[in-house]
Amino acid sequence: MERDGLRRRPVLPFGIGAIDEKLAPGGLRLDSLHEIAAASAAPSDDAAATLFMAGIAARAWGPVLWVVRRRDLFAPGLYQAGLAPERLIYAEAADDAELLALMEEGLRHRGLGAVVGEVKRAAMPNTRRLQLAAEGGKTIALLLKRHARAATDKGGGNPLAVPSAAVTRWRIAAAPSTPLPVGAAGVGRARWRVELVRQRGGEPADWTMEACDETGRLALPARLADRTAGAGRAYRHAA
Repeated sequence: MERDGLRRRPVLPFGIGAIDEKLAPGGLRLDSLHEIAAASAAPSDDAAATLFMAGIAARAWGPVLWVVRRRDLFAPGLYQAGLAPERLIYAEAADDAELLALMEEGLRHRGLGAVVGEVKRAAMPNTRRLQLAAEGGKTIALLLKRHARAATDKGGGNPLAVPSAAVTRWRIAAAPSTPLPVGAAGVGRARWRVELVRQRGGEPADWTMEACDETGRLALPARLADRTAGAGRAYRHAA
């Protein structure tokens, strides 16, 4: 697995330079395992992490297998993040071991665009099996590491404390939403704190981004996007 960098692998870019430039292959490798965790056990952070995964799966090709331990997925919320119901195949597992086995079978099928699972515990051998199952195909594997109910569990309440074979590991937190213009009614677009905790062959990074839209895409906050556009205009003028 350490020799992967010697040949090109299919990737799924975010379409945002600020993120893709920090990822070693220019996006998320499709033939790989990627781990995501909420920054805390708070429902807002848990929802942000779930929708972050949904946005990635929405931008992948083909059907999506989503394996759960509990029936708490909100289909309209996934749809708002770009993941249409007709693309989803749900499977319910009795425990983490069965969930990981179902994910592995889905990855080896080669007919799915993404395989998503939610666990509390996955040891290094488990994640290595998922990574090996994904290699050679174009099915992205997304594993949500849920917070344990008791902080005394191994890892001290940090789902990403346990070593993993995942190519990237992410931590997602809810952030204050985008401000609306003065006098406007309603709530602005949600924002997330997106932290790339670890990646194979690259450095960690973090960003504050606007949440996934109906196409599964994140966006730079308007203020930063305006600044980037302004810098581009200034460069073209100087050139």
